[in-house]
Amino acid sequence: MQFTFDVMELLTKNKKFVFIAISATLVTMMVWSSLTLQAQSAVMEFDKTNFHTPLKIDNKYFPLEPGTTMIYTGMSEDGESFRNVFVVTNETKVILGMHTRVVHDDAYVKGEHEEKTDDWFAQDDEGNVWYMGEYTTDLTNGGSHEGSWEAGKNGARAGIVMEAQPKVGDKYEQEAAKDVAEDKATILSANEKVCVPYGCFSEVVKTEDINPLEPDIVENKYYAQNIGEIKAEMVKGGSEVETLVQIKNTE
Repeated sequence: MQFTFDVMELLTKNKKFVFIAISATLVTMMVWSSLTLQAQSAVMEFDKTNFHTPLKIDNKYFPLEPGTTMIYTGMSEDGESFRNVFVVTNETKVILGMHTRVVHDDAYVKGEHEEKTDDWFAQDDEGNVWYMGEYTTDLTNGGSHEGSWEAGKNGARAGIVMEAQPKVGDKYEQEAAKDVAEDKATILSANEKVCVPYGCFSEVVKTEDINPLEPDIVENKYYAQNIGEIKAEMVKGGSEVETLVQIKNTE
């Protein structure tokens, strides 16, 4: 009781000091809370009116110039070589009433063509690149289209593939098709130094990619300025590494 009395007496004698101290503490907590929420929640709502030139995709970390072909190679966990060919086309597809850029993505394992996919992208006026869906064909499974989705159909929503201004701690949905495609990303770093067969880069953005449908798998991806994705590395659930080896421009 004596301790309680002494504390109360001290507080009574120093009301102004205590008030200032508490106020400062509350302000500090509010600022940190606000910064944390901003860093951890990069939720952006899709708004078609914010896309005046959706086909002009010049995001610094994910540019899509028609006529560009990016070739990636790697080795699977069981020792099988694979190659992905990512071709930015002049083709377009109308989704949610606007034109999107079509990218052909072909996957080869041990030289055999196993999967082909059309990916659809659009860039908003702020420079964020949106993933509008994909149509994938598994050539090893009777031409199955499992995993395909399109924003605006069956409850699927457009996702973000790269922010205009990626900040460490930002989290965003890349794919938003429930029980079909649910990839999510978190920005881990914006200042990585990474070397791949195509070259060495600094100020590389590093993300952590997860999929609630495959909770045991975690992947890190790396994006270089004016290039795009240069490396993908499985850090949980496997050991596959895919790296950029060549860029060809045909137009």
